[in-house]
Amino acid sequence: MRSMFKRSLIAASVMGALAAAGTAHATNGYQLIGVGAYQKSLAGAVTAAPGSAMTAISNPAGLARIEDRADFSMEAFMPKRYTDFSKLGGEKVDSDAELYGVPALGWKGPVGESGKMWFGGGMYGTSGLGVDYPYSTMVDMGGGMTADFEGYSAIQFWQMAPALAWNVNEKLDLGVSLNIDYQAVSFKQRFVDNAGGVILQNFLGAPVPVNEFNFDLSRSAAAFGFGFTIGALYDVNERLTLGASYKSKQSFSDLEYNLAAGDITFDDVGNPGTAGQYTLGLDFPQQLAVGLAYDVSDKVTVSADVKWINWEDTMDDLAVEGPNGFRFSMDPGWEDQIVYAVGVQFAVNEKVNLRTGYNYSKAPLEDEDVISNLILPAVVEQHFTVGGDVKLDKHWDLGFHAMYVPEESFTDASGVEIAMKQSSVGVNLGYRF
Repeated sequence: MRSMFKRSLIAASVMGALAAAGTAHATNGYQLIGVGAYQKSLAGAVTAAPGSAMTAISNPAGLARIEDRADFSMEAFMPKRYTDFSKLGGEKVDSDAELYGVPALGWKGPVGESGKMWFGGGMYGTSGLGVDYPYSTMVDMGGGMTADFEGYSAIQFWQMAPALAWNVNEKLDLGVSLNIDYQAVSFKQRFVDNAGGVILQNFLGAPVPVNEFNFDLSRSAAAFGFGFTIGALYDVNERLTLGASYKSKQSFSDLEYNLAAGDITFDDVGNPGTAGQYTLGLDFPQQLAVGLAYDVSDKVTVSADVKWINWEDTMDDLAVEGPNGFRFSMDPGWEDQIVYAVGVQFAVNEKVNLRTGYNYSKAPLEDEDVISNLILPAVVEQHFTVGGDVKLDKHWDLGFHAMYVPEESFTDASGVEIAMKQSSVGVNLGYRF
């Protein structure tokens, strides 16, 4: 049980990604299903249907297919999540943080006058997770014997993606982008035993009674990372386009935390945490996407994607390390995800387009992983989206999206439950050069 408890304390620290100032994005794992109103309205089915300048982050080859333009996007993301300890005699506690803003911007223009090469890029919020649980009762054994819990996380992730795309021939376009990443992680989680250490000793499997177990990385640490994305688009015929993209693992320098004695109560073998510098190595997983876009008619286009996200590589062997050989191991228990997305676009007329989409991916964790993911409730699976855009004049267009994600929950053998549901709305202001 102690290892399960340790994973719950660490869970927030392993989620080093978040769009802009928000800290609560847990869609496909902790990656947004799409960036900007266009991608969100198609539920992320955009590998072969680029549509906006945000394609630099998803499939850079798409820069060869869109108009010369700039896009400015803002999303209001509204998650609701809870942890329920009722079956242990404790409380059901809701996260207090329920509204986050997610900005993104991108642009694209020609290189030279050949009409064969384009440069673009932007700044994008792509991923993240965060919660804010107040102090509450976790276990109640009666007679004033309780164990209490509080948890908070605030994580940020930005990606810049300067990109080049070029037209190889009348059927094939290729693209490549350099990913320049920034992540910051801060959180605090604490367990307090009001029964003289009796409950936590049993719950943690600790060698001695412990009245309080603390894992405090509230001094935010930040790190830069790098990677790349390559992509291709190929026209099979006048109606069918195939797309593919590969994003490498985003490799980061270590997150560094200056801690006081007791900020981490003890390590894997019971050694107490001392004052000093502690580090956490956290990378972002590689992923591969393939997709198609098919023009059913002059007005209707259907797109579909399948994506693999390699969570097992980055979310398995993790540890906080510190002075004198201190090591606090982590095991969030995440598995790789296969993401399926489909979208439909309908051109109402020359000025108005409407879109809808559906995105599904099995959550990367199982019921037995609940304790290790108390502040990491990445459990949602289905996503329903709508959106569209309207041309305001010969240069400006205005787009929008709305997303609904039904509640999903996971419950472990002890009856502890974590759950989440989501909704979001967003707008995009586009300028065509």
